[in-house]
Amino acid sequence: MFRDVYRPASQRRCWILLGAFGLVLLGVGIGLRDPWPADEPRFALIAKEMLATGQFLIPHRGGELYPDKPPVFIWLSALAIWLTGSVRLGFLWPSLLASLATLGLVCDLVRRLYGARIALMTGASLLATVQFVMQAKAAQIDMVLTFFTTLGAYGLLRHALLGPSRLWWLLGWGAVGLGIITKGVGFLPLLFLPAWFWLAARGRVPRLALQDLALGLLVMTGTLALWGIPMLAAASLSGDPALASYRDNILLRQTGERYAASWHHLNPWYYYLVEVIPWAWMPLVLALPWAIPAWWRRMRRGDARVTLPLTGVLLTLIFFSLSPGKRGVYILPTIPLLAVALAPLLPGLLKKRGLQWAGGGVLAAAGSALLVLGLLGLAGIDSLENAVRRYGLDPWPLCTALGLAAIVLLIRMRVDRGMFALVLWLPALWTAWSTWGYYHLDRLRSPNHLMERVADITGSGAWLAMPSAQEEFLLQARQPSVHFGRDTLGPAQLSRAFDWFAKAPNERWMLIEQKRKDEIGCADMGAARDLGYQNGDDWWLIPGSAFTACKGSVDAAPLFIAPTTTGSALIGRG
Repeated sequence: MFRDVYRPASQRRCWILLGAFGLVLLGVGIGLRDPWPADEPRFALIAKEMLATGQFLIPHRGGELYPDKPPVFIWLSALAIWLTGSVRLGFLWPSLLASLATLGLVCDLVRRLYGARIALMTGASLLATVQFVMQAKAAQIDMVLTFFTTLGAYGLLRHALLGPSRLWWLLGWGAVGLGIITKGVGFLPLLFLPAWFWLAARGRVPRLALQDLALGLLVMTGTLALWGIPMLAAASLSGDPALASYRDNILLRQTGERYAASWHHLNPWYYYLVEVIPWAWMPLVLALPWAIPAWWRRMRRGDARVTLPLTGVLLTLIFFSLSPGKRGVYILPTIPLLAVALAPLLPGLLKKRGLQWAGGGVLAAAGSALLVLGLLGLAGIDSLENAVRRYGLDPWPLCTALGLAAIVLLIRMRVDRGMFALVLWLPALWTAWSTWGYYHLDRLRSPNHLMERVADITGSGAWLAMPSAQEEFLLQARQPSVHFGRDTLGPAQLSRAFDWFAKAPNERWMLIEQKRKDEIGCADMGAARDLGYQNGDDWWLIPGSAFTACKGSVDAAPLFIAPTTTGSALIGRG
């Protein structure tokens, strides 16, 4: 693919092949599954609610204000769902398009810096990186955030390395603003600035005048104001304490407090170095033993093309490592910058025998593990059969096929070309996951069929209470649904539910986990229907008339109504 790319016709063919390959690799599987927990059902539910209510300024989740994230990603999700007419078809499109756009930005920047051949190699390396592909196939906010941070970095780097260009400088700051109203950490491209000042002092990049910084801040602030000012006006002038709480939550608690004193996803400072980077940056991480000395030499020479993106990677890692709350997905924005920093080294790195052996070793380990697992499963080993019997899966033929494919690739290409074999094998793994995996796991991870059964039992017009307020169940509901707040304590939720049932016991039902049996001991469980296992729990469907002996209180918890449009393909079906 990389031969003769200096000829324009060959270059065009190579770019078309890379784009087509990226579209197929990242897009395969769309339409084969519903949104899966933890984050996907939440954003799809909020997007559906926006479409159902027309309330786009301030997001709601099942009728309850949602202050955890700004709305840009949810707007994109709502647009995709509206355009496709289906949650199932539309919810993955924002991540897919963001990943393809990120790929395009990285390739274009590297092409301008080092030429078409290295740009194509860089694009291929990005499409081989595990976390990049994984998040392109997930409807989480982080791939769209990564697009905006990459666009911001692209604009700043165009000014620094290929400029000066005030247009790209200001576009970069605008992208930073969009990143912030996508997720609060959208400012990550600004972590270039310390290295920029150092390089400018050495004459390696244009100096940053106070006027330029002021204009950049003005553009970023203006971008933030596009949503921030209407939101602040709506929350501050409404006189509604709930909206005021939303304003304070999203501006303070979900930003500074969440970073400095996080209340979940608590991990040690070395979490990213030990538990995330080894798999998330695979196979790029295998090149680090050779890349780090080469980077050091280039940085000592003041090579801004390496120093700026590498500074972005390192300072992003430090920034997230200093917070007690850490998730692996937080470092996704480092991957495009890592690819840019590695770009000039790729031709030499791929000639390293040690790197090829490292790639071959990883492939041999993965292939052998899958092959042994598949063969043992096919042999009917009891422990393996018991592990999957409850889920109705038979993954052993697929594991065997993937393991054999890895071994055959290694034999045909030899271990001294093991990195190439690994890069060729990974698309087979992703394709299997996005087809077989989506098809067979969807019934386990999406309550689509369970909620159809609930509607068949209760009737589509009956009201359904879901005290646990799990978003995937609210998303797939086929009937009017209520819940009692995700942050409300269990007894308060149930007390409010009991009061709600007392008003119309013959028209209302409850969907609840069987593990909460003791909490509803006052109910007549003889009327309960066992719905079986779904999304990690066993479920009961109980009519409101079974709760006549239960005492409730209207003041125990708030009541939230999840908007729905009965009979609509858009709202009624996932």
